[in-house]
Amino acid sequence: MQVIEIMKTLSIIVPVYYNEGSLPFLFEALQTLERNLLKREVALELIFVDDGSGDDSFVELLKIKHARPATKLIKLSRNFGNIRAEKTGYRYVTGDCFCALSADLQDPPELIETMVDYWLAGNKFVICTREARVDPPLTTLFANLFYKLVRSLVIKDYPKGGFDLALMDKTMLPYMLASGKNINTALFAYSLGFEPVKISYKRQKRKHGKSRWTFAKKFNYFIDSILGFSVIPLHFISWVGIFLAVVSFLYGLYVVLHVLIQGREVPGFASLFALTAFLSGLTLTMLGIIGQYIWRIFDEVNGAPESVVEIELLD
Repeated sequence: MQVIEIMKTLSIIVPVYYNEGSLPFLFEALQTLERNLLKREVALELIFVDDGSGDDSFVELLKIKHARPATKLIKLSRNFGNIRAEKTGYRYVTGDCFCALSADLQDPPELIETMVDYWLAGNKFVICTREARVDPPLTTLFANLFYKLVRSLVIKDYPKGGFDLALMDKTMLPYMLASGKNINTALFAYSLGFEPVKISYKRQKRKHGKSRWTFAKKFNYFIDSILGFSVIPLHFISWVGIFLAVVSFLYGLYVVLHVLIQGREVPGFASLFALTAFLSGLTLTMLGIIGQYIWRIFDEVNGAPESVVEIELLD
């Protein structure tokens, strides 16, 4: 009896946001990747998600669609953010494995060939860890601080330089689709417990266009990563509250004893005012942290969509 082998498929999701300059070069690299994958009897499914770009990115995507009709194009009604665009792409995945690839070519597409080899060998989770990065000093400093905090507060064995490029088996897809709206997808995938194969590489310098990854977006990403995976901030403010309560009780006891023994009040209006201002600021900070957790609960249950698809051009 003859056994017919069905060709496996890799799905690549490419979130696009102001990438008109890099898309032609990316498509050229992906065509080379597709030819090399076919030698391994692996087909390629391309899924581009335009995250509300204000340039000619979608025009470039239409050119790609014309040159390769099997390409899937998704256009969102506005900018929802890279993570939500990536998760939108997950909904169109039909392959046996999948990965999300940056459109700016800072993560070399040729790395995917090695990742596929590991996947074909039976590994369900393959990640490319950054051993170095060609970025501005401030960006590098912020990234190093971010990953140190992630390793301290969330996952102790998380890669020191982090990772963006990861190939996942289709068994991980339902979990990725079910993840929360405000979530770090890389951190979430790592937290699922699949033992990753790690490939080290040097992140390339951006050659086309400018990064839209502003400091405000990085800060929000940091907040989402910490509050979305760790209860330590709540533990911290609880212990701070207990500590301040004990200190306040001891100070109050000191004041009472001082009045009873010395027969006069303890002076110190300035110090009392400074202490009150400090405690008020600390209280607002604690309320802010609690509010962040409450907002995430509200955002998950209010029924608002993660993203809105305006145009979809499939096979």
